[in-house]
Amino acid sequence: MFNPLTWLPLCAGLTAVGLVLSFLAFRRRGAASGMRVAAWALLPVAAYLTGALQVLWTIGTTVVGFVTQLVFNPLVWAGVAVAGLSVVLFVASGVMRGRKLASFRKKAPAEAPDVKPSANKAAPKPQQPAVAPKQSPKAEDDFSDIEALLKKRGIS
Repeated sequence: MFNPLTWLPLCAGLTAVGLVLSFLAFRRRGAASGMRVAAWALLPVAAYLTGALQVLWTIGTTVVGFVTQLVFNPLVWAGVAVAGLSVVLFVASGVMRGRKLASFRKKAPAEAPDVKPSANKAAPKPQQPAVAPKQSPKAEDDFSDIEALLKKRGIS
C-alpha cells in the first residue's frame, strides 16, 4: 500500500544525493553537466509533491500484479492457448480460401463459352504489335553537337 509519509524521506534523500553529485559534476565537467544532474536530482521531490509518485506506484503494482497472474495462473495460460489456436485457425482458413479462389479463377476462363460477334457489330481487328520508331539522324546530330561543345571546353 502507498504511504506518503514513508516516501518523503526516500525522495528527499535521493534529491540530496543527486544535488551533491551535481555539485561534483559542476566542478569536474562544467556548468552544463552540473545543471543536467541537478535537473535529474530534483525529479524525485517533484514527483512526491505533485502526487505523481502515487500514480507511478499504482501503475507499477498493477503491471507487476498482471504479470504475476499471467505467469502463475494455469487458467490464463489456457486462455492464451485458445487465443493461439484461434489465430492458427484464422490463418489456415485464409490460406485454404485463397487456394480455392485461385483454382476457381483458373477454371473459369476455360469453362466460359466462346462468344461470337453479333451481326450488328463488326468483328474486332487483331491488334498489331507496336513497332519501335527508328531514331532519326537528327537525334544523333543533337548528341554530336553536345560532344563538340564538351570537347571545345576540354571535357571528354
